[in-house]
Amino acid sequence: MYSYIRGPLAEVEIDHIVIDVYGVGYNIYIPTNCMEYLPGIGEECKIHTYLYVREDAMMLYGFLTKDDLDLFKQLISVSGIGPKGALGILSALSADDLRFAILAGDSKAIAKAPGIGAKTAQRVILELKDKMSLEDAFEKKLDHEKVMVASSNNQVKNDAVLALTALGYSSSESLKAVSKVEITEDMDVEAVLKLALKHMSFL
Repeated sequence: MYSYIRGPLAEVEIDHIVIDVYGVGYNIYIPTNCMEYLPGIGEECKIHTYLYVREDAMMLYGFLTKDDLDLFKQLISVSGIGPKGALGILSALSADDLRFAILAGDSKAIAKAPGIGAKTAQRVILELKDKMSLEDAFEKKLDHEKVMVASSNNQVKNDAVLALTALGYSSSESLKAVSKVEITEDMDVEAVLKLALKHMSFL
């Protein structure tokens, strides 16, 4: 029903986020290890989603990449694993780590996920190993690294905005100043902050 949802990030909680789409807040459960790669509150966010429907509820599960979503779908196809269990696995292991664990037959790594025992971890390997290849795993890892580099730049930007607001500037002034800085991979928060302060006098 929903391929993805795009809109301003309205809320970030322990296990879920809320995206505001034209005044409607979509509650989306995401892997906890994705939290650090989210944009700042108020910034646009695109989440690839899976709608889970049961008798008493409709729940949205979301992921930063389509590949993560595809892996989630593979996990819930394994007998004995529902959306909550699959999300737990993808919170304990990144998609890349999980794929390599399956290919290597490392059930102990998978069993570290909450609610996943040794037998279930072995079942994941048994049912999914033939659907993956080492070559494909390495290609997807490279694609993920590109996405995460871009996301880490967002994190530096968010931290710089927070630092400026702590110094007494308004949120809008801080965001405008930081947006004028061209952030590169090697820049830390302090470097961005120094350049942003130079732009403050022009606002």
